[in-house]
Amino acid sequence: MTILVEHFVSDSRVDEKKVIEERDDELVLDGGFVVPKSKETDAFDAPDMNFLGHSFRDYENGESERQQGVEEFYRMQHIHQTYDFVKKMRKEYGKLNKMEMSIWECCELLNNVVDESDPDLDEPQIQHLLQTAEAIRRDYPDEDWLHLTALIHDLGKVLLLPEFGGLPQWAVVGDTFPVGCTFDSANIHHKYFKGNPDINNPKYNTKNGIYSEGCGLDNVLMSWGHDDYMYLVAKENGTTLPHAGLFIIRYHSFYRTSSTICYNIYTYLFVLYGFSKLIIHIRYLLLLLLSLTLKTKIHAALHKAGAYTHLMNDEDRDDLKWLHVFNKYDLYSKSKVLVDVEQVKPYYISLINKYFPAKLKW
Repeated sequence: MTILVEHFVSDSRVDEKKVIEERDDELVLDGGFVVPKSKETDAFDAPDMNFLGHSFRDYENGESERQQGVEEFYRMQHIHQTYDFVKKMRKEYGKLNKMEMSIWECCELLNNVVDESDPDLDEPQIQHLLQTAEAIRRDYPDEDWLHLTALIHDLGKVLLLPEFGGLPQWAVVGDTFPVGCTFDSANIHHKYFKGNPDINNPKYNTKNGIYSEGCGLDNVLMSWGHDDYMYLVAKENGTTLPHAGLFIIRYHSFYRTSSTICYNIYTYLFVLYGFSKLIIHIRYLLLLLLSLTLKTKIHAALHKAGAYTHLMNDEDRDDLKWLHVFNKYDLYSKSKVLVDVEQVKPYYISLINKYFPAKLKW
């Protein structure tokens, strides 16, 4: 089967068509993942394995040394991420007095960081940033704010570096969760929260804790890490990114806000997005039919099965739609297929100049 795939050339910003030969029984997704055709349904299945040969976001497979390291990471994180700790970190790093540099300089600095909490990633962080951004750019060419959001979403991981205090991994990376209320059982490795002193504090161990239902996530303290730090950096330096961009930056590791049902639906849609524009009309027809038949199920999943959604307000729910779009690329674009940094750099520099000042306080 021959498929035409749109390919972006960054320096000319002109669409170039390239022909990719594919077997009839497989589909190559963005990022280089090969997706086999299901023998039962004659349709393409979502990828089950990352490039390391494990299921995506598989935190329960303790067979490998890497998986055991991930579990130990979450044990430490769940014990030490308390309400008081988060308040202390926000006060300290909210001063933004560590360094002054541009967004791109920070991207290059991130080459020195590897995220030990991520079971799907074993490459320097700048490659993950560019893989995510380029995958989104192909499917959402007109949403340049989303391209830039993807590029910068993990820049807060510089907190791991000595010049930023060299914080331990558990204070920088990993899934995030609210503090100041009960730790929902949907959190990864929930059993380790038993060592967190907040679990015995009556102010913090109820469903709402110190918050009120529908208060909005802007009023909720999240476990401290690169998400919240980059959000503070972007906001305090006067970025002109839309609110949805800041929402993605702050909550892209807050996986518990969406249910398994809703996440599986988006996984299915991602497979559809992997096809070329030759079938764009078929794609939109399928999306329309899917939305009509599953509309009530999606609504129920977001409002009943999603953890912590009782704290969200209407603005959060609107922004959550973009977060769901982003998360599928943040997950499935991780691969060994590396992006040519120098080729795409001019495009992203232009976006940085559009949405950020030349130098930022960090």
